[in-house]
Amino acid sequence: MERRPELQSTLRIEDVPTVRAMVAQKLREAIMSGTLKPGQRLVERELCEMMGVSRPSIREALRALEADGLVNTVPHRGPVVSTISLEEARQLYAARAVLEGYAGRECARLNDPDVARRIGDALTRLKAAAAKQDLVGCLEAKTDFYAALIGGCRNAFIERALKPLHDRIQLLRITSMSQPKRINKSLREVTAIWRAIQSGDPDLAERCCVDHINAAAVAALDMIEKSSAAKEAAPSDD
Repeated sequence: MERRPELQSTLRIEDVPTVRAMVAQKLREAIMSGTLKPGQRLVERELCEMMGVSRPSIREALRALEADGLVNTVPHRGPVVSTISLEEARQLYAARAVLEGYAGRECARLNDPDVARRIGDALTRLKAAAAKQDLVGCLEAKTDFYAALIGGCRNAFIERALKPLHDRIQLLRITSMSQPKRINKSLREVTAIWRAIQSGDPDLAERCCVDHINAAAVAALDMIEKSSAAKEAAPSDD
């Protein structure tokens, strides 16, 4: 069989996942699930032993995660899982409200039954995980809920803008969703979003998205303030 050069170049597989990419993905999953907690040191030697990879692979992966805002290098401590300051959280939620409100509006306007079904499926799993107090299950279902919502607006630029915001906010969501009052309130809020999208009401869908994000912001900011106050009140090691 004669090989046409243009066909061969089109079909050739070039993009094979590197060790660095696989390490970065594993570390990202550990951060997103709360296995690696905000502020926790990421010691290269320990990571090498746990993951069975070389130190250069760990360093490259950590640099990639630092570019995404999930890891921060602290002088005299080295890489740590990023934390979010009060002002950063305010800015994150303000930007998210604008973008996600638009995404909800567009989802409802387009009124795609498949999108509504995917959002509904994620909501069902979220309720089931919350009933079992399964925090990891809640985080996974919430991630799928937002992915369906954002993907459903069919705007690649909104999707690209929201992804890093959600990655950063996930660092706060791990703690906030472990609070029983917040998870129950959050369930009511996201259920309202789904119903508005399902009914094809753009104004209501946007309003529900913004209300949900504003409520999440209040809970997150309160949590950060309390954490900061507790650290200031703690006795010094000096």
